[in-house]
Amino acid sequence: MMRPRSAGVLPYRWCDGRLEILLVLPGGPYWRKRGPGAWQIAKGAIEQGETPELAARREAQEELGVAMPAVLLPLGSIRQKAGKEVEAFATELDLDPARIRSNMFELEWPRRSGRMQSFPEVAEGRWFSVSEALEQMLESQRPLIVRLAEKVGGEAP
Repeated sequence: MMRPRSAGVLPYRWCDGRLEILLVLPGGPYWRKRGPGAWQIAKGAIEQGETPELAARREAQEELGVAMPAVLLPLGSIRQKAGKEVEAFATELDLDPARIRSNMFELEWPRRSGRMQSFPEVAEGRWFSVSEALEQMLESQRPLIVRLAEKVGGEAP
C-alpha cells in the first residue's frame, strides 16, 4: 500500500533583518482549540499526474488565496507521525495574514449527527520568528524550519 503524499509551501520574509515564517492553523473542529504544536505549512494531497511542485503551488493557492512566485526553493520531504510524506518548498512572500482566503470543506459535525457543516481549510495564518515557529509548529514538520534557515541564512534554531 502506498503511503499518502502531500506537498506544500513555507512562505518566509525578512523583518528588521530577522527571518519570519508564515504558518497556518488548519480549519475545522479538530484543530479549533489546539495551540502549540498544531501550526503547519499550507499543504495538501499530490494528485495523480501532478509533480510535488505543482501540487504545492495549487495547495498554496487554495489555502492562502495567492499565487506563488516563480521560484520555489526545495526543502525536501519529511514523514509525519501518521506516515504521510510531505514534500516542501519555500518562497519569499510578504503576505498579510488577514488577506488569507482559503477553500472550504464539508464535514459531518457534530459526529454522527447527520448534519454537514462547512469549514475553511485554513482557519488562521500568522508570522512567527524561527524560535516561535519551532514552538508552535507540528513536531514532525519542524525540520523544515531548520532546513529553511540553513538555506536562506536565518538565525540558527
